[in-house]
Amino acid sequence: MKGAVVVDENRCKGCSLCVVACPTHSLALATGEVNHKGYAFCKQVDLDACTGCTSCAMVCPDGCITVYRKKEE
Repeated sequence: MKGAVVVDENRCKGCSLCVVACPTHSLALATGEVNHKGYAFCKQVDLDACTGCTSCAMVCPDGCITVYRKKEE
């Protein structure tokens, strides 16, 4: 299974709990980019490594991460 992480960038406050929780190191805080609140937000940086484990979504205190699982073809 592969995963796809969707982050509501405008709600993310850049706490990096999701980055630490990701076992495959698929997430990182945006460098040089900020949302409308001035926070560096989380984004998926390695699209192929994500397994869809949902660890990032479970630890997000603001609930701004959604994980989708997709079957490999």
